[in-house]
Amino acid sequence: MALPSKVKIVEVSPRDGLQNEQVFIDTSVKAELINRLADAGFVNVEAASFVSPKWVPQMADGAQVMAAINRRPGTIYSALTPNMKGFENAIAAGVDEVVIFGAASEAFSQKNINCSITESIQRFEPVAEAAKNAGIRLRASISCALDCPYDGPTDPKTVADVVKRMLALGCDEIDIADTIGTGTPTRVDRVMKTVSELADPSIFSGHFHDTYGQALANIYAAMQAGISIFHSSVAGLGGCPYAKGATGNVATEDVLYMMHGMGVHTGIDLDSVVDTGQWISEKIGRRADSRAGNAIAAKKS
Repeated sequence: MALPSKVKIVEVSPRDGLQNEQVFIDTSVKAELINRLADAGFVNVEAASFVSPKWVPQMADGAQVMAAINRRPGTIYSALTPNMKGFENAIAAGVDEVVIFGAASEAFSQKNINCSITESIQRFEPVAEAAKNAGIRLRASISCALDCPYDGPTDPKTVADVVKRMLALGCDEIDIADTIGTGTPTRVDRVMKTVSELADPSIFSGHFHDTYGQALANIYAAMQAGISIFHSSVAGLGGCPYAKGATGNVATEDVLYMMHGMGVHTGIDLDSVVDTGQWISEKIGRRADSRAGNAIAAKKS
C-alpha cells in the first residue's frame, strides 16, 4: 500500500510525557508547553489526566492547566478519564476529547487499572455514553497491543477483540499501543491489518515506544498498512511505570524529521518543536532524548 500523503500527529508529552516525573512540574510550565505545541501546529494535544491524584500526583493540577492554556482554534485538547468522576471533572475543565484506556493483556489490565479487560470495558460504558450525549469526542487507547511485560507476546486476535468492544462503545479513534516498545515492523503490519478488517484504518492510530529503537520502523510499517495517525512526545519524554525498561515514547522531532523527509504532510513546524523539546528538557533538568532534535539544535547553536 502507498504511504499516506498526510498524517495527524497527536502530541502526548504534556500528559504521557510528564506523568511519571518525580518532581512536581509547575502548572505554568505545563500550560506553556501545551501552548507552544499548539502554536507549532499540532491539531491534537493530550493535555491532562483526570485520574486520582493518589495514583498520578503529577497530573493533580489538570483543571488548573486547562484553565491556564490559550486555546488555539482547531486544536483538540484531550484528557484521560478512567471513570465518571474523571469524566465530569474533564468536562468541567472544558476538554474537547476524553480518552479511556484499556489493555489487550489480562495481566497488564490487572496491574494497571486493577480489573479484568471485561470489567474495564464495563467501567467505560457510562463514560462512553456520557461523552456521546455531550457531543464530546471519545478516544480509546489499547495498551500492550504487541507485547505485555507479564504475559509476553499479544495475539492480534486478542487486540481485535478489544477493538470490537471499543467500537461498540462508539469510540471515534482507537490507539494501538506498543506500550513497552518491543514490537517490530512485521508484527506491527500484522496487528494493524487485523484491526483494519473491523473498521476503516483512518480511525486507528499507532502509539509506539522506542525502548528497543524500533519506533520509527514501526511507524513506517503502520503507514504501509494504511494508518495515518501517530502519537509522539516532544524530546522523547515519558514511559510506562508498569513496564520495566520502557523509558520513552518516540520523540516527536524524530517522527517529524522522517515524515518531512518522505514528503508526508504534517502541518507542524519542526524547528519550533525542536526549540520546545530543548526548552522543556531544560525545565525538567535533563537532556532531550531526540536524535533529530539534538542534531538540529546543535546545528542552530
